[in-house]
Amino acid sequence: MFSINHQKFMEMDELSLQKVPYFFIIDFLAGNVEVFKENELEKSGLLIDFQYFSNTKTQHDLNKKIEWKSYPETLESFKSGFDIVQKNIRLGNSYLVNYTRKTKIETNLTLEEIFYHSSAKYKVFYKDFFVFFSPETFVKIIDGKILTYPMKGTIDASLENAAEILKNDKKEKAEHYTVVDLLRNDLSMVADDVRVDKFQHIDFIKTQQKDLYAMSSEISGVLKPEFDGKVGSIMKKLLPAGSILGAPKPKTLEIILEAEGFPRGYYTGVCGWFDGENLDSCVMIRFIEKEGDTLYFKSGGGITHMSKLEDEYQEMKNKIYVPIY
Repeated sequence: MFSINHQKFMEMDELSLQKVPYFFIIDFLAGNVEVFKENELEKSGLLIDFQYFSNTKTQHDLNKKIEWKSYPETLESFKSGFDIVQKNIRLGNSYLVNYTRKTKIETNLTLEEIFYHSSAKYKVFYKDFFVFFSPETFVKIIDGKILTYPMKGTIDASLENAAEILKNDKKEKAEHYTVVDLLRNDLSMVADDVRVDKFQHIDFIKTQQKDLYAMSSEISGVLKPEFDGKVGSIMKKLLPAGSILGAPKPKTLEIILEAEGFPRGYYTGVCGWFDGENLDSCVMIRFIEKEGDTLYFKSGGGITHMSKLEDEYQEMKNKIYVPIY
């Protein structure tokens, strides 16, 4: 099920131990791993815009009115996978499953224009294949310390007292606790002294369609000596990212593969920039992919035993946006 590309992870270790800067991109099932040294980025067809690293060219103004249409699947179609997830949760096979869908979209923007004009912490455009604008950090490594920022729970910001509602929503809270717990356990595989530094922090996300609040936490640890400087080994140990999978991981992965019925590919994989010393990486969500001449937006949300079908369907649709304004 998991076709891990061991050779590429070893290559990442070698480069990071030699302190050579590089960019990597890993798909959801860790079978496709691409590694680009800094001087190889130019001809890779990759455009990257992270908080601390960018290889973008000059930006042109967007002189057109944005057209944006999405064609979400029907509630019945969404329900068939949702029911598989719920059945497994009832059987005790999982207590949190991140269920994702692909939605056909139509827009007059090219993937490259979406890359240049959307605003997000992490943006990547890969040839004519995909673009994403992700708000979610996977892990950062700074001076031997590893940090992660799980993001779970979103709400329409226009609702009265939206941030408070989100913080106190039983279902969102349970989901957030679960992911924090999962990632705390994950980090302790590669780090010691793991602790939750910030809990249920609320972020504001502005988009053209609607404004959202999202809930995140901060977890940190000190890298174990055997993982120090080995970015490839760390990634191999931590993937797939808990926040976009669920818990427990191995069984939840099986449920996802059965319920979703489409390959995620690079969506919900991770990519990152190692600058020779430190690492910044993100989860590839808010993701638009080109298949033939058709564009698909991939989005989803966490399902627990408290999840209501209509709410989850709505959340999946809420996330089909592009943050251009």
